[in-house]
Amino acid sequence: MKEALTARQTLILKSLIDEYIETAIPVGSENLDKKYNLGVSPATIRSEMNILTKNGYLKQPHTSAGRIPTPLAMKFYIDQLMEERQMSLSEEVKTKEEVWDSRKNLDSLLEEATKVLAIRTKNLAVAATDDGKVWHAGFSNVFLNPEFADIETCSNVFSLIEEVDRMTELFFEKAISGSPIDVLFGEELGWPGFSPIGIVATHFSVHGKNAALGVIGPVRLSYPTVIPILKYFRNLMQEVAH
Repeated sequence: MKEALTARQTLILKSLIDEYIETAIPVGSENLDKKYNLGVSPATIRSEMNILTKNGYLKQPHTSAGRIPTPLAMKFYIDQLMEERQMSLSEEVKTKEEVWDSRKNLDSLLEEATKVLAIRTKNLAVAATDDGKVWHAGFSNVFLNPEFADIETCSNVFSLIEEVDRMTELFFEKAISGSPIDVLFGEELGWPGFSPIGIVATHFSVHGKNAALGVIGPVRLSYPTVIPILKYFRNLMQEVAH
């Protein structure tokens, strides 16, 4: 068991992750001190960041003095620290209207849902059924993230989308915690070249098929926004299935 974080370490970690999600840049103690009202000196922030690094919550990229969160830190953030940003009622109504006319046909429904999910999350959206069909939308959104300036990372993501077996493995073998939302980090998948990538997925049954909808982006996906959107889509898919 890892030691529980102190209140101060928790605050520093939350601030650092919020900053990293926003900027995509490793975060230093001076930056946290200037931007967040942490109530302690930069030296204390630095010391606490060292402890968080030793305990597996932060890591230091080779080229930078700043730190970035590990998958352990991101899961702690998602489970306990982040504040979900719910969709507005008008966004929910608009989303429902956009997929409603496709509800009778599974192919059309998942194609439309994937397009709308890509627009709402500004990320690459995918859908799959456990019999090996895949839908995707929002490829251009990938390039909004500096992490994907790396050609190899882009190539890995695009190859994944085209490999039905791996998509089925991802959504129906790896992302099956049983909770409404699964979050996976490339580092945990054991697939070469996937460590910069984060995946959020949800499962549901529709028209007699087991299906999944997901968002693929950088590890620093805007989880406070993406997770509530996917929860809404899950409920919507279950509603249209009846």
